[in-house]
Amino acid sequence: MQKLSYKNSGVDIDVANSTKSNIAKVMRVQNKKVLNRVGAFATLYDATFPEYKHPVLVFKTEEPGTKQKLALENNSIETLCYDLVGHLINDAIVMGAHPLSVQDCIVCGKMEKDVILKIVSSLTKACKENGCLLTGGETSEQPGVVPNGTYILTANVVGVVEKDLIIDGSKIKEGDTVLALASNGLHTNGISLVRKIIEQNPKILKEKIGGKFFIKNVLIPHRCYYNSLKGLFRNKGLVGLAHITGGGIKENLNRILPKNLNAVIDVKKIKVLQIFRILKKFGKLEDADMFRTFNMGVGITAVVKENYAEEIKKHLQKFGIDTYEIGKVIKGTGQVNLK
Repeated sequence: MQKLSYKNSGVDIDVANSTKSNIAKVMRVQNKKVLNRVGAFATLYDATFPEYKHPVLVFKTEEPGTKQKLALENNSIETLCYDLVGHLINDAIVMGAHPLSVQDCIVCGKMEKDVILKIVSSLTKACKENGCLLTGGETSEQPGVVPNGTYILTANVVGVVEKDLIIDGSKIKEGDTVLALASNGLHTNGISLVRKIIEQNPKILKEKIGGKFFIKNVLIPHRCYYNSLKGLFRNKGLVGLAHITGGGIKENLNRILPKNLNAVIDVKKIKVLQIFRILKKFGKLEDADMFRTFNMGVGITAVVKENYAEEIKKHLQKFGIDTYEIGKVIKGTGQVNLK
């Protein structure tokens, strides 16, 4: 009988310690808000906000869904990290929040040092590009539970918003305009359906968009809108933001509508991206199912006062975000009607 140890059970503490030592180097930050070093049992973050009269903390946990499987199969783990950060931060900023700190969790069957460092480096870079810090997290090696070569990512974010500047839809009124902020592709939703279409009709993989094969377009990272939106958080004309994820426009925009109002969306105005047309063709999908599964080219909907619409559109277009009107707010019962 083999002599048992933690190592021959599948967990090598020496590899883990070496990996974590390198992670600390990657994540090292010079920020006075972070009061202790990477590797401590938990992160100490100074929660004084002298620039805020009444700071409100915003929390969110997210994961990039089954896009993880496609990313790993196609050696695209860096883009997956940007997916995770982009989706996570978008969910916080639609409240008008500025992201502060992200903490990740990586679960794997066997810890591969190079892969873990690539993940942490990519997460760190994505956070820095979007105004926050990767301050810590967890790497969990689970042999016999997770297959070797499989990595499951999740993360949480903490943001902060001035209480008087919270964007929660409560200021939406009849007559307001609904703007579409263009997505850059599938983002992180509907990937299970995409995988099924690939399985049943692999010819789709030969399709090209913008000179890139289909799978490269699927793996384009989830667009993060923080840098383009943060300059509008104090704009009185911006009264609602909805991140368009699973459920599409209908089941996300309704989450911010007052109970006495509806939003009417003219689907003919939506600039549907080519990737969705290809999916419809190869998957023989119904429009109703597509609008419930995918973002269809709309990453965020912004509800704005009508006389501020042009100003807000111009601001976002300066950041390369195609922004255009797709609907209006009318009296109703808190529903979104696709016309």
